[in-house]
Amino acid sequence: MGLWPAVFLWFVTIARSTLNAIEKIEDLITPPLNDMGYEVVRIRLTGNDKKVLQIMAEKPDGTMTIEGCTEVSQMVSALLDVEDPIQGAYDLEVSSPGIDRPLTRRKDFQRWSGFETKVELEEAVDGQRRYRGTLLGLENDMVVMQLDDGSRLELPFSEVRKAKLILTDELIAASTRRD
Repeated sequence: MGLWPAVFLWFVTIARSTLNAIEKIEDLITPPLNDMGYEVVRIRLTGNDKKVLQIMAEKPDGTMTIEGCTEVSQMVSALLDVEDPIQGAYDLEVSSPGIDRPLTRRKDFQRWSGFETKVELEEAVDGQRRYRGTLLGLENDMVVMQLDDGSRLELPFSEVRKAKLILTDELIAASTRRD
């Protein structure tokens, strides 16, 4: 076997291991977080030598405080110390999604309708994987956007790899009003 197939197999093995760890962590922390009044927005595990576990959480109304981050961090840390789903050492980071937040759940695409958004797909649609426009919501499991040229675009929610809000004056003003 040549070098490239070996490197590819190593990468696939690492990626599967990371996905399995994230699924285990999500299954482990979601029920207690919900009981505490929080929702998981995103879980990420990055790094090879120095791993970082990032957990974004918020209250159902979209808010999160420093005290809330501390409370979530303490609970998650205690659970992970007992269950140990990550091999080796890692740093735990707990945060709110922030103003230019990732959109990860179906309800995020509804709640943040009307704001400028970037969406990246797993597979290209019409030869394109990345889109930017005004989010119009979620209809029939399709992310609906209006592009700059005024055209309406529908993208399958199941194909969304990454989506996030774009930091604009309108988003800042809306976030300030919500707080």
